[in-house]
Amino acid sequence: MTIAATVNPQPASFRPKQRLGFNTRVSFNDEAGPAQGLRDGIELFKEAERLGYQSGWAYQRHFDHYLSSPLPFFAAAGQHTKRINLGSAVIPMRYQDPILLAEAAGTTDLLIDGRLELAISTGATAAFDAVFGTVDTDARTEAKRRQARFLSAIAGEVLHTVVSPGQGAPQGAELRVTPHSPTLRSRIRQGSASLSSAVQAAELGIGLISGTVQHDQAEGETFGQYQARIIEAFRATWRTTWGTEPPSVAVAASILVGTTAELREKYAAYDLERRTIGIAASRPKGALAPASQPAGAQISPVFQGTPDQVIEAVFNDPGLAAADEVVLFLPPAFGLAENIRLLADLAETVAPGLGWSPAS
Repeated sequence: MTIAATVNPQPASFRPKQRLGFNTRVSFNDEAGPAQGLRDGIELFKEAERLGYQSGWAYQRHFDHYLSSPLPFFAAAGQHTKRINLGSAVIPMRYQDPILLAEAAGTTDLLIDGRLELAISTGATAAFDAVFGTVDTDARTEAKRRQARFLSAIAGEVLHTVVSPGQGAPQGAELRVTPHSPTLRSRIRQGSASLSSAVQAAELGIGLISGTVQHDQAEGETFGQYQARIIEAFRATWRTTWGTEPPSVAVAASILVGTTAELREKYAAYDLERRTIGIAASRPKGALAPASQPAGAQISPVFQGTPDQVIEAVFNDPGLAAADEVVLFLPPAFGLAENIRLLADLAETVAPGLGWSPAS
């Protein structure tokens, strides 16, 4: 049953939400196993499309109970959907071969009719270097180098000109990534956790998605205040650099609408867990305990309560108010039925009050 929330007057700074999305880790537990987790992930995308969501995002995480290779998953999910955009949030470039990633991305985008959105990042996890190999420079510098190479590759630029026929192609041949998807570069975003990364995204001419962890905020600055400042820096830099209006900005957040007393109690417990143990909250059975939260980092709040309470909280949060697109971050340990309920309650009771209209 749909519960219509009262539409409160929107603050002058509030931007109506053009799109509604969700972010899942496509997680699995030790009991059901990874195959069931992947099948449930596809069902989640199908249901989100039925509800009118414009985008679905999947988080990449290596060596754990989550999706480690998003592009094959998107190629599969794209065969079961027709309209919803499929996006990665995020792929750390430090651990990618940029040319192989560009080939896979182009192939996937063509298979799903131009619905791929890739959010990439230049962050890194030091523990993974032992597996992926060390580099001569620091991890972030290497990630930026690979990011630049990847953007050149998906843009269709010449990567190498053959100087000798012994290199496997005719002399003078210009090597480009194939298959090439001509519009894919326009759907690349940077996952931003800081002001500097947002500015970098604008200078590169790629979009922005702001996540649930950030760092380098000013002392005493709330998560939402810093997020709004990140978004404004991106937009200002884009206008200065390119002389055009910037693309839409997406913000991921835990927006848990409790349409029953039982659900409100459940979401309040998740809120408490997240505020108590941070990024370690809500892990599927068998998942690794993450490393301690980096010093100085802060995580986004959980917006939970009745539909009216959630709408008011979104209106009054500077980061969510500044966004063009809201992306529902789903608790990693929630199952398929729980996640579908979250998607439905947000779309039916809250999102219309934020100015959103479902895709038709």
